[in-house]
Amino acid sequence: MARVVHIIGNGDNAVHYKPAKGLKITCNLPPFEVPNVYVSCMVDFKMMKAITEGSVINPYPWVLGVRPKKWMEMRQSFYMKYSPQVKEFYEVLPKYAKNYTDFNCGHFATHYAANKLKADEIHIYGFDSIMDFDIRSKTDFYLPSDRGATNTERLTRVWRPIFQGIFKEFSGTQFVIHHKHDNVPFKKPDNLDIKVHK
Repeated sequence: MARVVHIIGNGDNAVHYKPAKGLKITCNLPPFEVPNVYVSCMVDFKMMKAITEGSVINPYPWVLGVRPKKWMEMRQSFYMKYSPQVKEFYEVLPKYAKNYTDFNCGHFATHYAANKLKADEIHIYGFDSIMDFDIRSKTDFYLPSDRGATNTERLTRVWRPIFQGIFKEFSGTQFVIHHKHDNVPFKKPDNLDIKVHK
């Protein structure tokens, strides 16, 4: 039986996720209620700071990257309070990502699902920067970020090749992007399908 994972991101096209069989992974907090979340992936100091301050509550089990791990190491009281929620730390940085800053939460969750969970099939929702010139995120409602044209161009230029690297590294894994169109802005690999939702 195929191991299926659904990763719910924070772009506008996350709305195409409907409850389905398989493990559910969220990036930070999902933009709507997702039942039976397996883990929430977090990679940023900014998210850790918001949780520390109490302005954000993430009730799911956590898989944390290098920067959240560093945050916890520097703040023992925070670590003691939230350690029961930490399922694990995932510190892998693939060679096609220059640094942990470039390796965003969507990359992290997708790589974790393919590498650690050994998923046979990964469904991706709300990762709009793969398909469009669009890095808007529902996370911006509680953690403001620069979404100006210059930053959008820079991040799109950095982020897309990392997803292409993931698709190539895990060529035996089937990836399915759920989106409003199927115009992939790069050569589509054989292990990538686009499910169009109207």
